[in-house]
Formats: sequence, C-alpha cells, structure tokens
Amino acid sequence: MSDYEVDVTIQDGDLSESALGGLTNNPEREEWFRDLGLGLFIHWSLDTPLGSVISHWMCGADNSIRENFVENFPALFNPRKFDADDWARTAKLNGFRYMVFTTKHHAGFCMYDTGTTSFNVMNTAFGRDIHKELVESFRKMDIATGIYFSPFDFKWLIDNGKELHFATPEVLPENNPGLMTYNQTQLRELLTNYGKTDFVFFDGPPVGLKNLVWQADPQTLVTRGEMKTPEQELPNEPIEGVWEANYTLGTQWNYKATNEVYKSGTEIIELLIATRARGGNLLLNITSDPHGFIPFEQERLLGELGLFLFFNGEAIYDVRPWVVTNDGPIYYTKAKESQTVYAFLTGEPWEYAQRKEVTLRSIRATENTEVSMVGQNGKVLEHSPHADIETRGVQKNDGLHISTVRAYRPYNNRKWPNPAVLRITNAAPI
Repeated sequence: MSDYEVDVTIQDGDLSESALGGLTNNPEREEWFRDLGLGLFIHWSLDTPLGSVISHWMCGADNSIRENFVENFPALFNPRKFDADDWARTAKLNGFRYMVFTTKHHAGFCMYDTGTTSFNVMNTAFGRDIHKELVESFRKMDIATGIYFSPFDFKWLIDNGKELHFATPEVLPENNPGLMTYNQTQLRELLTNYGKTDFVFFDGPPVGLKNLVWQADPQTLVTRGEMKTPEQELPNEPIEGVWEANYTLGTQWNYKATNEVYKSGTEIIELLIATRARGGNLLLNITSDPHGFIPFEQERLLGELGLFLFFNGEAIYDVRPWVVTNDGPIYYTKAKESQTVYAFLTGEPWEYAQRKEVTLRSIRATENTEVSMVGQNGKVLEHSPHADIETRGVQKNDGLHISTVRAYRPYNNRKWPNPAVLRITNAAPI
C-alpha cells in the first residue's frame, strides 16, 4: 500500500439485514440520484489493452493462458498518457453528473492500492492508483463518484482450487467464507481510504456487502444490488421508483480495438431521452485505450451528446416522467419542481429556420401556459432580423397544437440531426 492503511473501524461480524436493522438506501439520496440523470461508467482493468471482453474470457480459458495473464501482463500494463484531470474535464464538458469506476472486475485485478493482494495496479509497469486519481479529479469538477465492485473474483477462486464457472453455487461468496471475508476487507478499503463514495454498484451477489456500505455511510447509495439496473435494454414502461440503465457506446464494455460498431450520436441522445422519459438514469460506458486515452471514437460521441445537453440540458436534469412516456416519436419529461413539461421531437430532423407544427396529444394548456423551444430566446434568427420565429400554441380537443421555428444553430452548416425540445409551462394532462 502507499501512505495510508486500511481503516478497520467498520465493524466485523454479522452484516445481514436482520443483524443491522434492515438498512437500505436513503430515500432522500435516491431522489438526489434521480436528479442527476446521466452518469459515466468506466470499464478498465488489466485486460483492457488486449481488446477482449473484460474478465469473462477467463471462464473456459486454458490454464496456461490464465497464468500468462496473471504473471506477465502486469509488466505490460502501462497507460502512461493517462491524465485523470483530462478525463474529468471531458465528463464535465459533456454533461455527466456522476461516474462509476471498475475498482475490481470479475478477474480479481484491483485498479486501486490494496493490502489484500499483489494482483493490483500498484504492481504494474504503471504503478499508480488509478482509482484515487480518478475520484480526486472528478470531485474537483463537482461530479459525484462511485465504485463498481465484483464479488466473484476469478483469481481468488482459481488460487483456492475452484473450477471457474460464472455465478454457479460453488463459486458464490456466500458459499466461500474466505472469499466473503476477502471481499469485505477490500470494500472497507475502498469505503475508508478514498473519501466519500456516493454509489456502489455490485456486479454480483451483494450478500454480506451492501449492509457494510450503509454501515460505513448511510448516505451512500447501492445501485445494482438494491435497485433495478437493466443492462443494454430499456423497459417498455416506466419503472416505479429509482432505477438506472447501463449501456455501452459500442458492443463491448472493455476497449475493443477492431471490429467495433458504435452507436450514432443520435441513437445515444435518443436513448438518454427515452430513459429519462421512463424515469431512469442513464449510465453510459467508456473505457481507456492501451495508452490511457479515452478512444477517439468514444470521445467524439460524448461530444455530440454534450452539445445536445449544452442547449437542452434543462429537459434532462431534475426531471420526472410525465403522465405518458411518449406520443409516438414525441417523448416527454416534466420538471421536478413545477408543471413545466418538455417535449422531445425525435425522428425527422428539425430544419433550421423552417416553421413546423406538432400536436402534443397528452397536454392541455392552461390560462398561464407559455410555449417555447428550449435552447433559443425565440426572438432572433441570425442574419434575418425581421423573421417571424415566435412559438405559438393553440389548445384543441385533440391536444395542444404548437407552431415554431428552430432558430438556434449548433453546427456551422445549420443542419442538426438530433431532437429539438419544446417547453410548455403550467401544463396539465388531457
């Protein structure tokens, strides 16, 4: 370890729900979490430079291959260009409100300075505590920080004579007291040596672990392990309460140097919209390349998302679902503290300076309703000072009819392939 030791003041012993009085997530913190809306997932481990699936390749791999990985790859792991401040600035610039980092994935390699095993980032050619650098940089940018933690630990299982399977009874921590104690010790390190942890994401059974989190700090939220966290798919309907969708930018959580197919920026933006309309947060994954950079393709997609949020962020943060998720391609969110509703016009791009009409079939205007397009002042069209760009709304029996013009210009050529957003104040449901 470096210049700190494991704080063992978090008590040992029975960490079951019955023993600790039924601890759970703090409801006020859950509401705070829902306000954040968009998180950055960072998958990064010893096998990232390989470009393989993270950890899972070890199941069924020849023993000589696994031994080569454990014995030789730490000397090859050297992301020497890594700058945590650059990563945090990129996240802040592009609208992320929280991050979650893979402190230990299933392989058992620790991306932090641990006293439990030599199989950790300090014993690599890089030799620096990546987790420590990330959380410190992200906190400086006022971005909440969380940890991903796998209870499975393939290396521990192999070292202790277990045939490596994934999530079968014989490899579960609850059936391996030594592994349970090992995980609890590592979790104590993470919760006591790195400042405040806002979230813990357990990618595996949280038995014997999540109550330790709440005992350490009742304000820390357990995401996976306590709330629904659908992976690579969205529910068809809103999920009651707090939840989080987890998605990759491409097809893989880990770095994939070749044969990768990325989503388009529009797909990612519409994914965020659909998630927020259903009441969830989106945890969007990136990774590092072998040198410590965010891969160019991933950073480029974050930039398109960030540009959308620069103009339209008020419709994504601090919002809750409206009475319906969507009317066809029109998706809705509602401001948490008011009766302002936002309508996201997905599908066909909204041409610059062209008047267009839409009907919002779930909204009824009141006498105090005002309608406008988010991201513009509704008064000025560049180079056309006398243009009529006023947004107008008329209530009819079939909904609120809105006529408006997109006058803001994200791109030099005035084209914008992504959704425009309408703001309707003092709205009521039909």
